[in-house]
Amino acid sequence: MPAKSLTVVVSQSQSKNPARRQLEEELVAALLLDETVDVAVLPHLYDLHADHSGTLFLKSQPGHLVVLCWMYPRSAHWLLDRAGVKGRRGETRLVEVDDDGEEIEIPESEGIGGLDIPDRDIFCLDLGQDSDSRVYLEEISRITEELAVETVDLADWISGSPRPEQLQRYLDPQSMLADGGRAEPVKRRWYPVIDYERCTNCMECVDFCLFGVYGVDAVDRILVEQQDNCKKGCPACSRVCPENAIVFPGHKEPAIAGALGEVGALKIDLTRLFGGDLGLGTAVSERDAELLRDGREAVGAGVGMPKRQANRDPSRRDEFDDLFDGLDSMNS
Repeated sequence: MPAKSLTVVVSQSQSKNPARRQLEEELVAALLLDETVDVAVLPHLYDLHADHSGTLFLKSQPGHLVVLCWMYPRSAHWLLDRAGVKGRRGETRLVEVDDDGEEIEIPESEGIGGLDIPDRDIFCLDLGQDSDSRVYLEEISRITEELAVETVDLADWISGSPRPEQLQRYLDPQSMLADGGRAEPVKRRWYPVIDYERCTNCMECVDFCLFGVYGVDAVDRILVEQQDNCKKGCPACSRVCPENAIVFPGHKEPAIAGALGEVGALKIDLTRLFGGDLGLGTAVSERDAELLRDGREAVGAGVGMPKRQANRDPSRRDEFDDLFDGLDSMNS
């Protein structure tokens, strides 16, 4: 069988929303007719554990990848990187826009960056961006034409490959859609994902998290070491990260879920500004709530507070000072 130029992976939604299922089915049906790509269907990427055959499938693909999934592309890229599915972030024409419809530019990388990046591109497309399957199919067609290269065939597995029946399951995406993941079920998970293009290795997340989620690797880089220690629904470490480098793909707040944009450019919710805790205060409250659920004592702001706040010069201005000055000028 001749090699295909591209492998396209459809990562299913965690929900059984009929509109989402229909979009997935339309995409798979059209892609199966495209002789230039191989197509596979996997459960939601966030729920795959290290030994799941879906993870092994992704790790076995040596060439360029397009991943269609229900999360922000930034989250998907670093989630794949964490699983050992590495590559350059492929540029697409499906751009994220802000509330005013303006394109959000990817900020210049100031982080420590990824390690051992192979010479291939991974294009992550957010299925929540548009409900029209043609939008994604046209983008996949454009990517295929631009790459126009030969890659190793989908059927060429690395040594120590999954069993033949596992391989066949992913080569039969329509069956996977109908099966609903019952052949190898997954459970919903909750854990942080680190964006190493933003992460500066400041270790503030290690100091703040008291549940043993974070650790360091052999070269003293921060990593998520015990992801299942993370408390479901708690994104406190993301709130204290000074670079917005920690994302929780399933969170409802875009900034925490992996939306693009500079940290300082994130819009301030005035209802929260005047009616409740902000940022660090919320993070402390979230952490204390989880400590109490574990039968431990709440520690408040006395433990693991970010160094940038503990040593903050009170005369130094930030965007909140500017906001208050603006409000004052409106009332004068």
